[in-house]
Amino acid sequence: MNEEFIEALREIVKEKGISEDLLFTTIEDALVAAYKKNYTTGSTQNVKVTMNRANGEIHVYSQKNVVVNVENDVEEISLEEAREVNPRYQLEDIVDIEVTPKKFGRVAAQAAKQVVIQRIKEAERSIIYNEFITKEYDIITGTVIRKDKGNVFVDLGKIEAVLGPNEQMSGEAYNFNDKLKLYIVEVKNTTKGAQVVVSRTHPGLVKRLFELEVPEIFDGVVEIKSIAREAGSRTKISVHSNDENVDAMGSCVGPKGSRVQSIVNELKNEKIDIIKWSKLPEQYISNSLSPAKVLDVTLDEESKSAKVIVDDNQLSLAIGKEGQNVRLAAKLTGWKIDIKSKSQSESLNNRNE
Repeated sequence: MNEEFIEALREIVKEKGISEDLLFTTIEDALVAAYKKNYTTGSTQNVKVTMNRANGEIHVYSQKNVVVNVENDVEEISLEEAREVNPRYQLEDIVDIEVTPKKFGRVAAQAAKQVVIQRIKEAERSIIYNEFITKEYDIITGTVIRKDKGNVFVDLGKIEAVLGPNEQMSGEAYNFNDKLKLYIVEVKNTTKGAQVVVSRTHPGLVKRLFELEVPEIFDGVVEIKSIAREAGSRTKISVHSNDENVDAMGSCVGPKGSRVQSIVNELKNEKIDIIKWSKLPEQYISNSLSPAKVLDVTLDEESKSAKVIVDDNQLSLAIGKEGQNVRLAAKLTGWKIDIKSKSQSESLNNRNE
């Protein structure tokens, strides 16, 4: 060991954010193991290694207990012999006797190198994990680097994430070098380092896009109450203004529809219905079925279901293609919704009379 090595260690400490004390202590522990492996017949000997943190000088000490009668000269030393080293030693003290081998430097350097490499890897993993854990449930921009077996691999800068098949938007192409906005669903700390789970289908992606695009949402004036999404096709989002002077829906739409259009573009033309939230369930359910016009809503609180009546010409619009509109409205509001046209309702009433 030498001063250049110590200086190099300090540079690593500074660059990688490793604790200097932890690094030196770990190296000393590794040197103990290296000494026992190369210079003793067993591991029973108590050994201590110290490294001078200024010049890298290493000393190895055999540690022995001070006893009256020595039964094991590897681990014990008599009081008389201990006092030859230092007159202050008492029974049950531990005496350090230097046993540094002449050619220990090469063994020590190899052991230290292995520890430093391992510590660098651990530190880098920890730094990456700590960086990405703060971004959990947030948006990040990544670059598509390759596709394999249905998975899309995305470069996030310091780490590579996998966009699994279930997290990909239907109909969306993922081409090499494409820039994508992704929602970080989860950050895991594994034995192989940080693992970042990303998504293009999660409702949280829409929520964060609105928070970034609409200042009133970011400031808390307008609140997102609920989101129901069928990724790549359609999303319903309900909003509420905490200021009577601010129009929640207007804020989200933006001047000439610029704000919502920006989000639609990012989601590759996914349709977005912005719904006005209401604390009155009847009104909220009616709003949620937009763009259809609702005539009447009857609630069953016990089963949390709602019967909705619409004009005959609004029935297909209220239900939506393959039932999508009513399905999203039910997800958005948390109510089961049964839709009938006005003529169907009247016919049913007549039969019941």
